[in-house]
Amino acid sequence: MWLVTLLLLYSLQEVHSEDVSSTRLYFVNASLQKVTYSSSVGVSLPCPAGGTPSAILRWYLATGDDIYDVPHIRHVHANGTLQLYPFSPSAYNSYIHDNDYFCTAENQAGKIRSPNIRIKAVFREPYTVRVADQRSMRGNVAVFKCLIPAAVQEYVSVVSWERDTVSIVPGGLSLIGRRITRVNYRLGRCYNTLLP
Repeated sequence: MWLVTLLLLYSLQEVHSEDVSSTRLYFVNASLQKVTYSSSVGVSLPCPAGGTPSAILRWYLATGDDIYDVPHIRHVHANGTLQLYPFSPSAYNSYIHDNDYFCTAENQAGKIRSPNIRIKAVFREPYTVRVADQRSMRGNVAVFKCLIPAAVQEYVSVVSWERDTVSIVPGGLSLIGRRITRVNYRLGRCYNTLLP
């Protein structure tokens, strides 16, 4: 009798351990915290979680409110991808285009929640960068700065400096001339990049 009971317990334990090892939930990219995108392009964001067997993926606002489809603005695909479509400035809604979201994955193993992901739309707007005029004594160093308008500073970065269409290598020196009385900003240019 004891032998039969032990065999039954052993077989139940094996079945249970096989179920647990084949059923799991996991994060694909738990480090994703912020997504900034251009309103003229839109964004598609896969849920950073998954599971075996396939998990049901859902998106929520950080407040816990369910995400609902807004035609031509926001859609959650069957595969768990959150899509925010391109939109005009008149269609901007901070509740949709500048908010914290998270997604969940759920299957027989349980349910996991991603960290909050800040999703923020930015508008393409014309802007001009410039190089400030600098003065320096002969033999000294002049430091130039690329001035970017405050409205776009968060989304624009300097990618290169040029003098007469020749790139200035980072950390390199650029000799402007032997008889410098005044260095004019027109001798150099800074190039920058914005979101696509």
